[in-house]
Amino acid sequence: MADLEFFGHIVDNEEVESIDGKRFDVWNPWKREVWAQAAEGGEKDADRAITSARKAFDEGPWPRMGRVERAKMIHKLADLMEARADEIATLDSTNMAKPFEQAKHDVARSVWNFRFFADHQRDSVGEVYPMDSGHHSYSEFGPAGVVAAISPWNFPLMMASWKIAPAIAWGNTCIIKPSEDTPASVTYLGRLAIEAGFPPGVLNVINGYGAPAGSTLTGDDRVDRVTFTGSSQTGKMVMASAATHLAPVSLELGGKGANIVFADADLDNAVYWAVEAIFRNAGQICLAGSRLFVQSSIYDEFMTRFVAAAEKLVIGDPFDPATQFSSLASKRHFDKVASYVESAQALGGRVLTGGVAEDGSWVVRPTIIDGLALDAAPYCEEIFGPVCVVNRFEDEAQAVHLANDTRYGLNAMLFTENLSRAHRVASKLRAGTVWVNCFFIRDLRTPFGGVGDSGVGREGGNFSREFFTEPKAVVMQIDRKG
Repeated sequence: MADLEFFGHIVDNEEVESIDGKRFDVWNPWKREVWAQAAEGGEKDADRAITSARKAFDEGPWPRMGRVERAKMIHKLADLMEARADEIATLDSTNMAKPFEQAKHDVARSVWNFRFFADHQRDSVGEVYPMDSGHHSYSEFGPAGVVAAISPWNFPLMMASWKIAPAIAWGNTCIIKPSEDTPASVTYLGRLAIEAGFPPGVLNVINGYGAPAGSTLTGDDRVDRVTFTGSSQTGKMVMASAATHLAPVSLELGGKGANIVFADADLDNAVYWAVEAIFRNAGQICLAGSRLFVQSSIYDEFMTRFVAAAEKLVIGDPFDPATQFSSLASKRHFDKVASYVESAQALGGRVLTGGVAEDGSWVVRPTIIDGLALDAAPYCEEIFGPVCVVNRFEDEAQAVHLANDTRYGLNAMLFTENLSRAHRVASKLRAGTVWVNCFFIRDLRTPFGGVGDSGVGREGGNFSREFFTEPKAVVMQIDRKG
């Protein structure tokens, strides 16, 4: 095992082993073999990271830096990420079988996250409130303190950067725990932060499992903010843990996104985005358009095109430039997704294309299923894989009803060339984000989050500012009477 790569914890600007020396294996899911090891953090390791972040916030220079100086340092980190983009993308591709070109796209998005929030905090201002009483009132935004962030495995670097960037930009210190399935790129990010000259304790990385590493972070009263992306079930536990010390939480949880295609849609465009929405990243996207509703009058034509497009996707080695689709990120996850495909058939669903690979790989081919009852588990539950369930609808009212008939509410899509319908339907959909004639387009100024079992809170632009800062009102007497 000596030749395996190692990813330690980043604490106080040092990469270290766990205090008890524990490690865990890191898998290459395409090759189905161990390719690295990571330090397995426990309670003492999490405590060490919290102590580091707390000291850096209470005594260190980071929260006291001028905004321009802090922005310069974050941009330096972004420069290093840009210069090492291929190396970082290689880590994510190896770690979760993400096609390399998609991983490079994720790195570029991560770089932009840091650049955006560096500039956003620099240029953000409070508000002035004129008062007739002879006083002057204004607001300002100061850093909240120590942020505990827990990021998922499906976009290892990108989702971590989405949390880290606004947290540190606003002067907080941060502890990030990446998924135990994908520790590589986030640990590498921690190394780059050291290289960029970040003060010790500003960015700490703790590798390990949800318990005890993650639960120790969320339950510690020295932590001022908790941000988590993952399953709805785990999100509830994170919220309960943070509630023990009243730490505000931001939770981006599961999804079962609706994709509505009206008869007047541009079918070429709708098919393209329907494929992207459920088969990109092998369907391992919380925003996936996993429930597809097609108006009856175009159902047959659309499905013919959709099935054909799915079958054209090139499945293979993530480092092959031709590959568009690869294996799932772990054996555990493969087993879960495969079980949904098998149960769909048992429940009367028709597999129009796809299914589970029979070559021993952790591949579930791009799968399209129709004929399921509306209460069937594959229809209602988040599969988090390349499995799309399809239904017909007759009119606008039915489409909205079907789309909203879920406990999730992270996102939805609709395709129509009727502008009035687009606005009308978008306003009725119970979702944090609605895409019209597109998918996965983000403006970092806009709110991002979900309703129902899809989460609590919003992040992005001023919404991130509100979460990662403590707003303060200042009232000054300017007119002394009498």
